[in-house]
Amino acid sequence: MADIAIRAVRKSYGKTPALHGVDLFFASGEFVVILGPSGCGKSTLLRMIAGLEDITGGEIAIDGRVVNRLEPRERGCAMVFQNYALYPHMSVAGNIGYALKVSGVPKAERERRIAETAKIVGLQDYLARRPAALSGGQRQRVAMARAIIREPKVFLFDEPLSNLDAKLRISMRAEIRKLHQRLSATSVFVTHDQVEAMTLADRLVVMNRGHVEQVGRPLEIYHRPASTFVASFIGAPAMNLVRSRVEVESAGIRFGGAMVAIDPAFAAKLRGQDVTVGIRPEHCCLAAPGDGGVEARVDFIEELGVGRVAYCEVDGLPFAISLDDHTVVAAGDSLFLTLPSEHLHFFDIESGRRIETDAAAPVAAPAASQHSEQTMGVH
Repeated sequence: MADIAIRAVRKSYGKTPALHGVDLFFASGEFVVILGPSGCGKSTLLRMIAGLEDITGGEIAIDGRVVNRLEPRERGCAMVFQNYALYPHMSVAGNIGYALKVSGVPKAERERRIAETAKIVGLQDYLARRPAALSGGQRQRVAMARAIIREPKVFLFDEPLSNLDAKLRISMRAEIRKLHQRLSATSVFVTHDQVEAMTLADRLVVMNRGHVEQVGRPLEIYHRPASTFVASFIGAPAMNLVRSRVEVESAGIRFGGAMVAIDPAFAAKLRGQDVTVGIRPEHCCLAAPGDGGVEARVDFIEELGVGRVAYCEVDGLPFAISLDDHTVVAAGDSLFLTLPSEHLHFFDIESGRRIETDAAAPVAAPAASQHSEQTMGVH
């Protein structure tokens, strides 16, 4: 195992910056997921840790040793790629043991380690096959076995599940997590899939446009997003975000023709300024017509089996609401909502950063029972 320290790391391609002074620390044995949209710099950062990309500025240290000038093979990392990168003319055993063969490991020792590693990933019955005779999931296991057999300090995963179908991705997520627990190595996993990120990570790093937006445990980031970007990127469906003005006298915000109450002390703190207000779809509660709730006109319903999501319009803005199976609603109906103040999030209009509503420590830019009265709100 080894820790990874990333200090003020920058990357530019010519005059185009890709990473802007990233500072991160991954503890030994930790499973860290780097999450973000395409082009945010997450794979670039991973490749810089592996030594496959040069560093424009800053430094990366693995197990206390600065590795900026070290070749990839000298860093103690093993990488699993999205496209498997297997040798088609070699058997499974040949692919798994190729690095040992190149290193001059004796044949008997090599075969022993191949057999042990294949058993770890459940490929002991496929060692004589070639990659073309394997399923996508089996090929990805070969790629992982090839990394495991080197006994690295650090595992690096570059979107390894992107080419798999949905069912296989779920099973492979579980296998990767169990593998990490068994080997206890430091793992860094890059993905654009928030479900992979939330289910795999000990800690989550959210990136956007070459910057780190937030670092924390998955549920911490879900419940206290540090910015409107994180709020909209984490969660399916995404958090509803609307612009509103805080009214000091009535201690609330006006939205959808209704007044939504907030903490009077917080309202006084904001002194009538415009803010971005967020609430997750599952925290919106249905109210009876005439109770003064926010009116939402239903555009369409997404059926999920264990529930449904109503995609609505409020004051001309899109607004999603999670519903249970017992709610009777159709496109064109109106839903009336109450928005509990304890589930409201507030963000600065200009910066997009979170505004804290209580005495809790603020979420700074990083440097290192719902649906009551379910059938009453349809009109």
